[in-house]
Amino acid sequence: MEEIQYRASFDAVVRFSNGGDLAVHGFRVDVPSADTGEEEIGALFVASLGLLMTGSVELSNVEVFAEPHKGTRGGPSDRPAPDAPAGRFVELGHVIREGMVTYPGLPAPVITPYLTREASRDRYAPATEFQMDTITICGNTGTYLDAPFHRYADGGDLASVGLEQTVDLPATVVRVGGADGLGVDVGALAGLDVRGAAVLLHTGDSARFGTPAYAEDRHFLTRAGAEWLVAQGAALVGIDALNIDDTADGERPAHTVLLAAGIPVVEHLTGLDQLPPTGARFTAVPLRIADFGTVPVRAFARLPA
Repeated sequence: MEEIQYRASFDAVVRFSNGGDLAVHGFRVDVPSADTGEEEIGALFVASLGLLMTGSVELSNVEVFAEPHKGTRGGPSDRPAPDAPAGRFVELGHVIREGMVTYPGLPAPVITPYLTREASRDRYAPATEFQMDTITICGNTGTYLDAPFHRYADGGDLASVGLEQTVDLPATVVRVGGADGLGVDVGALAGLDVRGAAVLLHTGDSARFGTPAYAEDRHFLTRAGAEWLVAQGAALVGIDALNIDDTADGERPAHTVLLAAGIPVVEHLTGLDQLPPTGARFTAVPLRIADFGTVPVRAFARLPA
C-alpha cells in the first residue's frame, strides 16, 4: 500500500535578528506526517527558503492535508530513507531496449546477433561459447549527453568532453514539479549555488517516459534560466523531461546558450526524486566518439555519506 504523504499550508511572518521582516500568505511545504506541529512547519519554511538570521517565525491559518510531496528543500522527501546505506549509488538513466521510443519521430534501437552462442561453439574449445551483438542506435536514445557539436558545427565533439566535466560533480537538484508553468526560469534557480555543479532539473516528467503523455505538457529550461546558469558557472545541466528546450521554439534557446558555453546537457534523466537537493555526486560519461554530438550515457549519483 502506497504511503500517504502530507503538506501544510499557512500564513507566516518572519522577523530577522538584523532588522526587517517577511510576510507570506498561503505558503506550502511538505511535512512528514498529519500531526506535524507548528514549530516544525516553521523550521521547514525557513529551511525551504534558505533564510538566514531569523529572529522569530509566527504562523497562522495552518492546515495540514494529504497531498503528494513536491520536494520541499530540506523537507521529508529530501532526506535519505532511514534504511538507505550511506554513500550508495543511485541509477539515474533509463534502460535501453530494442524498439524503445525516447523522442517521438526518432528511430528506435535495433539489436541483432552478430555471433550467436550456438555458432560460436564451432570456433572455440568444448564448453566455451560467446555472444556478440550489433546495435543500430540514434545518439538521442535513452538518457544521453549533448556535446557542443550537437548544436554547432565547430563545437567540441564527444571525444572532446573532459572527465572533469562529467565525473563526480557536486549535484544541485532543482525541484520544479507542481510549480506554476512548465518553463524553469531564473526564479527557480536564483537561490542556489551552482558554480561547478551538475544542475539537475527534477520535473517529475520521467514518470511518463515511454508513453505518449511524455511528450505532452513537458517542462523545459527557459533562455533566461540557461543564461543565468552560464553566468553562475554551472558545469553541467540535466533534466528528467523530453527536452531541455521548449520544443515549440525552433531556436532551441537552452541548447544554444548552454552548448555555446561548453556546458554539456543530459536529457531524459530519471530517479532524481532519490537525490537530496545538495550533497550527492553526479556522473554521466559519454563514449569518446569523434565528429559525433550525442550519445547515451550511464548516469548515476552517489548519495552523501
